[in-house]
Amino acid sequence: MTREIPGTPVPPLTWLYVPGDRPERVAKALACGADVVVIDLEDAVAPDRKEYARAATAELLADPPPVPVHVRVNALDGPWAALDLKALAALPGLAALRLPKVTAPAQLVRIAGTTAAEGRTPPLHPLLESALGIEHAYAIATAHPAVAGLALGEADLRADLGVRDDTALDWPRSRIVVAARAAALPPPPQSVHPDTRDLTGLAATCAHGRALGFLGRAAIHPRQLPVIARAYLPTPEEIEQAQAIAEAAARRTGAQSLPDGTFIDPAVTAQAHRTLSLAHRR
Repeated sequence: MTREIPGTPVPPLTWLYVPGDRPERVAKALACGADVVVIDLEDAVAPDRKEYARAATAELLADPPPVPVHVRVNALDGPWAALDLKALAALPGLAALRLPKVTAPAQLVRIAGTTAAEGRTPPLHPLLESALGIEHAYAIATAHPAVAGLALGEADLRADLGVRDDTALDWPRSRIVVAARAAALPPPPQSVHPDTRDLTGLAATCAHGRALGFLGRAAIHPRQLPVIARAYLPTPEEIEQAQAIAEAAARRTGAQSLPDGTFIDPAVTAQAHRTLSLAHRR
């Protein structure tokens, strides 16, 4: 049995996107076990449904829902984003805003100012979906205290870079992992796996993402959630070693090693605590 680490939050692993103009699907998403539900007002909603999606989302978020809800607003340079922010920013049920196609830190400063004028600046999660956004990753991550996390939008990034091979995205992926860590933000979640029936491919790419430093993943169908959670949960061997490290660190201070030769210092101990926080999800 693992020992809980006081003050160590259990991070989310699954982020389920659902169209904002389908309130019946939003209701199902809230009950399907996702750690975070992301209501999408952008790509998933046709132009003639934007107003309805915004109103339906505002109605839902008038009270806190049973799980955290993020909202991906419309393109920041388009006609709908300002209306989205005005309608949603101050609502008690909104856990965070996800901001598409961010390319510069000034956009975050502007959004924070706009939401503050509405009475509240919720946590902001910029989505980096272009070469310019990737180049500015650290500046975006540190643009404003309200920035709470980074994420990639890989479909748009592929198009912007003109690449098809998945390995071409490994450098941008590592770039935002490093930027998030340097800015003291949580590890980013992976972008969606678009084939909702390819669960084998989903598991394989989750394993690759975990190796790169991601934590958790966005999904577009509930069937993807357990695959993502399993891929990112620590193995029994990892839990056992983390428990040994945490217990050894609690008994002594400074650098030391376990009987198997594993070197222990504060950085290793911190990683063990993160592992144990995830282990409590099992």
